[in-house]
Amino acid sequence: MNPDDETLPHGWSARFFAALNRERPQWALWSPVAMGAGIAVYFALAYEPSLFSVLILMALGLAGLLLSYLGRVPLVAALVLFLIALGFGAAYLRTAEVSAPVLEKRLGPVMLEGRVVSSEPREKGVRLLLDGLEFPAYVSGIMPQRVRIGGRGEAPDLSPGDRVRLRAVLMPPPGPVMPGSFDFQRWAWFKEIGAFGYSLGPPRLIAPSQTAAAGDIDIPADLALSGLRMRLATRIRDAIGGEAGAMAAALLTGLRGAIPEPVLLAMRQSGLAHLLAISGLHMGLVAGWMFFASRAGFAAVPALALHYPIKKWAAILAGLGALAYLFISGASIPTQRAFLMTTLVLLAVLIDRTAISMRLVALAAMIVLLFAPDSLLGASFQMSFAAVIALVAVYEAGRGKFSVLREAGGSDRRLSRASLRVAGFYLGGVMVTTLVASLATSPFALYHFNRIALFGLAANMIAVPLTALWIMPWGILGFLLMPFGLEFLALIPMGWGIDLVIATAREVSSWPGASLNIAAMADWGFGLIVIGGLWLCLWRHRWRLFGLPLIVLGLVSPLVTTPPDILISGDGRLMGVRGADGDWLLNSLKRQRRTAADWLELTGADGAVAWPKSGLSADGRLSCGALGCLYRAGKAAGRAGDLNVALVKGEGALMEDCHIADILIAPVPVRIDCPGPSVVIDRFDLWRNGAYAIWISDMGLDGSRVENARQMRGSRPWVPQRGFKKERARE
Repeated sequence: MNPDDETLPHGWSARFFAALNRERPQWALWSPVAMGAGIAVYFALAYEPSLFSVLILMALGLAGLLLSYLGRVPLVAALVLFLIALGFGAAYLRTAEVSAPVLEKRLGPVMLEGRVVSSEPREKGVRLLLDGLEFPAYVSGIMPQRVRIGGRGEAPDLSPGDRVRLRAVLMPPPGPVMPGSFDFQRWAWFKEIGAFGYSLGPPRLIAPSQTAAAGDIDIPADLALSGLRMRLATRIRDAIGGEAGAMAAALLTGLRGAIPEPVLLAMRQSGLAHLLAISGLHMGLVAGWMFFASRAGFAAVPALALHYPIKKWAAILAGLGALAYLFISGASIPTQRAFLMTTLVLLAVLIDRTAISMRLVALAAMIVLLFAPDSLLGASFQMSFAAVIALVAVYEAGRGKFSVLREAGGSDRRLSRASLRVAGFYLGGVMVTTLVASLATSPFALYHFNRIALFGLAANMIAVPLTALWIMPWGILGFLLMPFGLEFLALIPMGWGIDLVIATAREVSSWPGASLNIAAMADWGFGLIVIGGLWLCLWRHRWRLFGLPLIVLGLVSPLVTTPPDILISGDGRLMGVRGADGDWLLNSLKRQRRTAADWLELTGADGAVAWPKSGLSADGRLSCGALGCLYRAGKAAGRAGDLNVALVKGEGALMEDCHIADILIAPVPVRIDCPGPSVVIDRFDLWRNGAYAIWISDMGLDGSRVENARQMRGSRPWVPQRGFKKERARE
């Protein structure tokens, strides 16, 4: 592409192509973005594409590459098409690969047997993941192959591979709590979990796992690793004890179930929750400390330091340590990404190349997306890559200035002054790193969790250096001492550092306004933030600044997004209407507390109150009686012409409400002819479509909007398709 070519358009188009041509070295960085676009298109579809359509798309991508080789199509356009097709095809294949039976309806109490995949202690009880299930002969229908079951009370010490019997209640994976919210059923589909439930008593061991020590066959490698993680976590908790022990086990093995809920809440509200998710920080610290410690050990032997490449030896040992940590910590998506990045950095050391660059980040992203395309939708993938991309972009842009500052600190001949300069340089680096990572991940935390920690920078300024310089080094030493039974020598000092982190989290979270709840961000706003952030970080020249307005527009999207006026849960047990002050009025404050809490977070409401048992609510919008309530919404609530929404409690109210209501909502079946309401939502609709959200307009029914979860998700493998056969039969 030549910007001076007379065939190019003039004006802003010419300037655009000229700027694009100057960025030619950066084009390759957009390869994972093109793959991600193909994956996003796949998950955004309202239907599951056929294999034929996927093959056609892949064929078009390959044809584009062939035509570009023949000079008929620009190479860049052909590569973009191929990468989009590659991402789309990878997502389709991954969906088919993890396909497994999903429970269709509530089952139990029922006695079942299964093999333990993992047993994670919780604050109260234990959570089991079971496969190889056996159900009683009288149970019919589609039965899952893998279930997750929680239980309270004491449970026997179980190891992966043990076969247990227990009495439990099983339920299908729950759908979104409101249209457009987190799709738990999709998450469970890609985890191959077909049901969730709770036990009615402790599990009973009926057959221990088969091990080589017992003379039998080995258990699978994944179960062996799971058992190793559980044993390590137990030893860590026993050595430290209390809250610090539970958090130490989370930092070193990834098992977070034993951390008390108050500690988790304090970590979230103070902006320190990222320390509990093993990702780039932890993997980098493990590899970094092993690299520098082993290199220092080799350098202490002159014969090795003078005649052998000890730096490369140290890189190999650090890579082996990172690999061990990957398996011990559970190999989650953030950990896999961090391991790939760390491996590429160490590989660059081995071949004498630049250790950290944006190209390595792009390569790691492509590998993760190719083998786990569903991770694109997860907060862990998005936040980890957002932090890394932003940090690399900042340090690449300021590499010259940072080098000058570092050399200035090392050139001072006075030891005390040089030490102060080095300490100041490190402190400044921590501040910049924390600030950049916090700014990069905050929009994603806002989108996924509807919450932002306003004082997260202050908390991270204490917790991150403490984790890097004290907690993780002692943790690594604890691993090395475990074969000798001396891990307590390192883990106890590690616990002291964790106690300080917990104290910091509690102190910062107690500050007024430490955590701010924001209404759910619109998808279009989130898309603008992603595009703007990539545009800002991946380009090198001044036009990268055009990404800033896109980010700002995305951040203000919650301010222009109107929360719904009425919400109904998928089972109809919880109904809520929005009051004049923005708070929610719920039919019950006791049932489905998790769903109610999610509603408050997603809508940005401050609180909720119960419906009046009889009479009017405080704002006059809701009037209730023994058989149900009548909700009058809109700015002119209570005036003639407002919409009347009937919220029925039982079938006895249907006859009257069918004549006075504009919208009828009933958690019971409506089997009578109901001529009055223009919109009727009954138990069958909730069963088929899941949760509902209704926006009431001052213009009446014509301006109002009704959405349901199935409408937003479409017909996909993870979405239960209920009632379609009966509907087609009636048609």
